[in-house]
Amino acid sequence: MKVKNIAIIAHVDHGKTTLVDKIMHFCSIFRENENSGELILDNNDLERERGITITSKNVSVIYKDTKINIIDTPGHADFGGEVERVLNMADGVLLLVDAFEGPMPQTRFVLQKAIDLGLKPCVVVNKVDKENCTPDEVHESVFDLMFELGAEEWQLDFPTVYGSAKQNWMSDDWKKPADTIEPLLDMVLEHIPSPEFEEGTVQMLITSLDFSSFTGRIAIGRLQRGVLKEGMQVTLVKRDGTKVKSKIKELHVFEGLGRRKVSEVQAGDICALVGLEGFEIGDTVADAENPEALKTISIDEPTMSMLFTINDSPFFGKDGKFVTSRHIKERLEKELEKNLALRMQPTDSADKFLVFGRGVLHLSVLIETMRREGYELQIGQPQVIIKEIDGVKCEPVEEMTIDLPENVSGTAINMVTIRKGEMLSMEGKGDRMVCKFIIPSRGIIGLRNQLLTATAGEAIMTHRFLEYQPLKGGIPERQNGSLVSMETGTAIPYSIDKLQDRGRFFVNPNEDIYEGQVIGENSRQDDMTVNITKTKKLSNVRSSGADDKARIVPAIKFSLEEALEYIQKDEYVEVTPNHLRLRKIYLKEVDRKRNKI
Repeated sequence: MKVKNIAIIAHVDHGKTTLVDKIMHFCSIFRENENSGELILDNNDLERERGITITSKNVSVIYKDTKINIIDTPGHADFGGEVERVLNMADGVLLLVDAFEGPMPQTRFVLQKAIDLGLKPCVVVNKVDKENCTPDEVHESVFDLMFELGAEEWQLDFPTVYGSAKQNWMSDDWKKPADTIEPLLDMVLEHIPSPEFEEGTVQMLITSLDFSSFTGRIAIGRLQRGVLKEGMQVTLVKRDGTKVKSKIKELHVFEGLGRRKVSEVQAGDICALVGLEGFEIGDTVADAENPEALKTISIDEPTMSMLFTINDSPFFGKDGKFVTSRHIKERLEKELEKNLALRMQPTDSADKFLVFGRGVLHLSVLIETMRREGYELQIGQPQVIIKEIDGVKCEPVEEMTIDLPENVSGTAINMVTIRKGEMLSMEGKGDRMVCKFIIPSRGIIGLRNQLLTATAGEAIMTHRFLEYQPLKGGIPERQNGSLVSMETGTAIPYSIDKLQDRGRFFVNPNEDIYEGQVIGENSRQDDMTVNITKTKKLSNVRSSGADDKARIVPAIKFSLEEALEYIQKDEYVEVTPNHLRLRKIYLKEVDRKRNKI
């Protein structure tokens, strides 16, 4: 049977996972009576809640006697490590572009990777049922983008289909809607090259991992040449060139959403190997006698770090199951095995770890996953990684696109320029503006919250790492100080009511709080310690107007990313399975004054 391997790449929210759904339904993977729901591949809770793909998934369908292995990839640049790995398994890519938005920063990011690997692109202009969309202009701009990224002539001669994955149709002409997505699959069969077989011994690059509690770690990759058999002796060639003998216990190929056990795998197919020991992503599975290594995977460097430490607040251990530094260290080491863009460094203290990643989102997804598994930990303020290049201190700079209503564009541009952003271009689309900037990564931390407030939640902000440039100088930090609790106890409505003119609160009445917890934002610049555990004195002296009702403004509740972007250098976010609290590193006021940063 012929095999085609394709990866689906696109910007966030351009419809990758929805398209995979439709292909699976069209090739009838499911029985008639199975209700499979939508976004089938986004199968973990975090992906479903956020509506984004975080880890890439494999699925295979059969169409016209050809097996098509489809790899669904994430669109966020923060998960670029995922995309780079899995493109090694594909022979061609389906580039999805929104017919209204056109190519966006992440489109550029993922396309660059595909062109560098010499993959054949096929373009799908999706969402042509949107109002005011311009499919023909988008097609032009995709061509311009490929030309700009240095595509070769055979890549520039790309086929295109238009359609709407949601409405379940694709067609060669967007003005003539069809009733099926067949044209898309025909395009894949016609234009995506079949894997080329070279003569020689077994070679397979491990590009992804899976874990099963029964069989342990499973290696996934595409077999470049040779034949793999069950029970075969192989050699693992590590990244640093060392060789280790190993044995394959079982072989699986992808079939539909699951995997099927087979006795042998031919070159060109994507398979999963059970029983290999001590492998890592980027290693080569080669012949037992004369192993030849494949080129290993290069991964972009991390640009941001956060301090992970054990939870030592007065409320530790109330929620979580895993609270010691040993638990946290083991969990982070386990994550390093499959999360390629992550790095970890020990610090001078045994219970603090520096974790490096690609951005706030990349790290917050890890923290959120740990929190749901029952871990308690504290996280310090995100810091960008500063490198010295030719004796000059340099910081990461990102390319950022903001899409927002025209009438508030002035305020937004002002915010970005204060944070040392430079404007590249500005164009109108309907009643919205799309502005492009180059901005230091430091300037992006905390910017999203301010932008959403200023534009009443209308701004859409995307960014991707560009390069390291010389330091841009100081960036203004948060303007307001914190309201810090003076006592441990319960927040009393009476006290909160009396202190409302001092700022905005993050805690609700009757919530448990402790000394040193950040319970609100001061309306002025400095920090202020307040006591909200005081109750009303019940004396028999009457005064006029004593019994006014307490009218309390609802507390502000942060999401994890918002909390990480909000805190200052002398604060931590305390993360437990049920609570997110902000706190000062030094809980007692005396210690804070003594150790003033």
